[in-house]
Amino acid sequence: MPIKKIMIVDDSATDRFFLSGMLTRNGFVVSQAESGEEALERVKNELPDLVLMDIIMPGINGFQATRALTKAPETAHIPVIVCTGKSQLTDRVWALRMGAKECMLKPVDEGALMAKIAALSEPEGAL
Repeated sequence: MPIKKIMIVDDSATDRFFLSGMLTRNGFVVSQAESGEEALERVKNELPDLVLMDIIMPGINGFQATRALTKAPETAHIPVIVCTGKSQLTDRVWALRMGAKECMLKPVDEGALMAKIAALSEPEGAL
């Protein structure tokens, strides 16, 4: 499935701005959510092709939101890439256990992110 619409979920306006600019430069349509709660509500209505999820947010954190999205029948088909400022291996393992397709370290490298999006666009969706 070609990825065209991407939702950025992050409580940091700076990080949303950075990722949004990167994605729009590369031809993607971008929407944004400032919290896990907002993301869970909006993803069901907007049905983006991909979600970029921060981990540390007030309320429902990125791990919880990722699990909810990847387990719900209406959103389970939408891949999630977790983007975090924490470089601990346990965070990467936990993100993957919650259903994320990948975990990337902030600041996100544009080339690496575009490669992961391209891989997810392939029929088998293999990274």
